[in-house]
Amino acid sequence: DEKLIRMKELAMQSSTGTYDDEQRAIMQDEFVAMRDEITRIANATSFNNISGLNASGTIKIHFGPGNSSAEDYYYVSQQNMTASTLGIGDLAIGSQESAQAAHELINSAIVTKDTGRAHFGAMINRLENTISNLAIQKENITAAESQISDVDVASEMMNFSKTQILAQ
Repeated sequence: DEKLIRMKELAMQSSTGTYDDEQRAIMQDEFVAMRDEITRIANATSFNNISGLNASGTIKIHFGPGNSSAEDYYYVSQQNMTASTLGIGDLAIGSQESAQAAHELINSAIVTKDTGRAHFGAMINRLENTISNLAIQKENITAAESQISDVDVASEMMNFSKTQILAQ
């Protein structure tokens, strides 16, 4: 997030008429470093060798006891968040004109990134709620099993005592 914001700030600075070409070249160097870092992060982000930020496709997460796709699976769309797929892979701010043209593309990249982040956040919340519900189910099943077991022990103790009394 801060990388795109910083790129936007650099583009705004470079687009003003108060900087010369030498100063814009310095801004361009930082701009390229931010852009390269966005791609590096996207390429390095993975879990169990499954890429989350530089691939397109769907990850199927199985959480239920059956195999019903509507009830036992979540499908998470992978997001491609490299600089090139965000539309900023070839941007430059080395001239006033190129810096002015970069504004809209950077804003678009921010919206795309925010949309992807919102999607992941919604799925994380959904998975956390599912985990919570499954934990409650486990607790309820354990409590029910314990009650059944306790009733069986009490019943058997009553029968044992009855048999002991009758035997005397």
